[in-house]
Amino acid sequence: MRTQASAVNASTVYRTLEVLEELGLVRHTHLSDRAPTYHSANEPEHFHLVCRNCQRVRSVEPDVATALVATLRDDHGFAVDPGHLAIFGNCINCDSADNQLESS
Repeated sequence: MRTQASAVNASTVYRTLEVLEELGLVRHTHLSDRAPTYHSANEPEHFHLVCRNCQRVRSVEPDVATALVATLRDDHGFAVDPGHLAIFGNCINCDSADNQLESS
């Protein structure tokens, strides 16, 4: 944005994204401690796996979490919005590297 339209303020961009979200055209999720990430509402429903080590983000189909979503609904009376769900941990590559360091 800054290279193409340097006169546009970042706050204007985020206000516009908020309006687009209110209209149901985009959705947001928090993948870090920084500003939210926005996706088109036309994209298939998904949630995110975020590696804390390498910061890789992987999109996952919501049916992977079907049992968890059902348990939260049935046992806790809570309806999950998978589009806002981000699960943080370590990807297999980073986890394997950490385990190799620990066994050395």
